[in-house]
Amino acid sequence: MLSEPTREKLKTLALHAMAQAWADQQAQPDLGALSFDERFGLLVDAEYLARDNRRLARLLSEAKLKMSQACVEDIDYPARRELDKATVRQLATCRWVQEQQAVIIIGATGTGKTYLACALAQQACRKGYRTLYRRATRLFDELKLAKADGSYGRLLARFARTDVLVIDDWGLKPVLEAERHDLLEILEDRYGARSTIMTSQLPTTKWHDYLGDPTVADAILDRILHRAHRLTLKGPSRRKDAGPEKDG
Repeated sequence: MLSEPTREKLKTLALHAMAQAWADQQAQPDLGALSFDERFGLLVDAEYLARDNRRLARLLSEAKLKMSQACVEDIDYPARRELDKATVRQLATCRWVQEQQAVIIIGATGTGKTYLACALAQQACRKGYRTLYRRATRLFDELKLAKADGSYGRLLARFARTDVLVIDDWGLKPVLEAERHDLLEILEDRYGARSTIMTSQLPTTKWHDYLGDPTVADAILDRILHRAHRLTLKGPSRRKDAGPEKDG
């Protein structure tokens, strides 16, 4: 029998899932009724699925989503929420990522902004896109520390390379001058090249006044609101609900 040498060669080629599937086939005599093409197809499917799962696990680990289990399939649409199912379904195709667009999610605390943002980010991971989640306050703290230790440029480059950057809970506290310029640097690098998700309790109509500096505000809003999909979540806080969506 050549099965054992075959398995060893598959392992040497790092085709571990295919090797296991080959062993499983040997243990199932009824599979002998299948044609060579059918059995070989099962082996290829096993290896492909295993690699796809590893890739997704790696992307999700790197993304560091606040709600890693959030997914578009679990989003619900009660009438009081005023969330359009067709819009979410269209966003789930990730065409907005392909076209380097942004998604803006507005709503009061507890309406599910973070969950929706993480669900869209997780969907992007499932489509093979590199994703990174940051709460706005921690993002600016990270940039401040990077300036102090000399890694600011490398950190900006990392953000610039990320296909989908999630900036969650933006606008919760007064913005500092350095934070305005940091945000502009990030959005300048991403505009027309990468996609961004931003969540905020502030309506976009108040963003200009919130940013304070008219010149910088104009530049930031031009780069994030232009060609952006805007979702506004309404209704009472969902944190007391029993369903999967309870945050943000």
